[in-house]
Amino acid sequence: MEEVQNESAGEARSGGVGDRLRAAREASGRTLEQLAADTRISLRHLGLIEQGKFGELPARTYAIGFSRTYARAVGLDEAAVLDDVRTALEQAEGSYPRRMGNSLEPGDPARLPSRGLGWIAAGAIGALLIGLFLFAGDMFSPGITPAPLTAERQAPAAAQRPVVATPAPGASTAGGEVVFTALEDGIWVKFYDKDGRQLMQKQMMAGERYVVPGDAQGPQIWTGRPDALDITIGGRKVPRLAENQTIIKDVPVTAEALNARAAPPAPASPASPTA
Repeated sequence: MEEVQNESAGEARSGGVGDRLRAAREASGRTLEQLAADTRISLRHLGLIEQGKFGELPARTYAIGFSRTYARAVGLDEAAVLDDVRTALEQAEGSYPRRMGNSLEPGDPARLPSRGLGWIAAGAIGALLIGLFLFAGDMFSPGITPAPLTAERQAPAAAQRPVVATPAPGASTAGGEVVFTALEDGIWVKFYDKDGRQLMQKQMMAGERYVVPGDAQGPQIWTGRPDALDITIGGRKVPRLAENQTIIKDVPVTAEALNARAAPPAPASPASPTA
């Protein structure tokens, strides 16, 4: 009985977050379908959030990221919503029995090394003994003096050093690899070429990277969170496409276009003096 009551209390507490989100959505006059179109979150996932069933989402990161996006879309305090979501997740996880770490009994096979590990250890010891035997034989053989190897070793080492060419200034970034990295969870983004063919479309998680294909013809981007996407060209960081949350579309993302955005404007020529 106590377990059933605890589970019911946990569902009520987690449902409270979903109820607040649903009430805020209804107050904004939007249907669940309209919110799904605005946030790029599936109807099924939005339904689970409004029901407080965060544990049924694909993973904890999805529960946090989707709830943050939902709260932002309906104008609720993101931090307060996420605190309640994390509490609901912890309560859901605590309802399952956890195995104690120190639960191995005497004679448990997990305490003993595997047979394969034993063979590897025996082979390593055997190889070490053979090496010591051969080394001792070379050291104490009569009439054999070690040949001077210092000069011979230095000469090949010098010959094998590769000559590294110094790249011209700006050469490494002018046409380098273009990489976008998400700074937050649930960042929807779409990449496509100049003919509208889709290259990639998804909700990126924090830290997730996307490399723009080098053979893509006129790649462009469409997103509502350009402020949450870091950009590098050939490993060098360049300015983001925007510093605030805004919708951008058909923005070129070739290395040349991004470098042109980052380049400082040319100084205006001074006006010629008049007589």
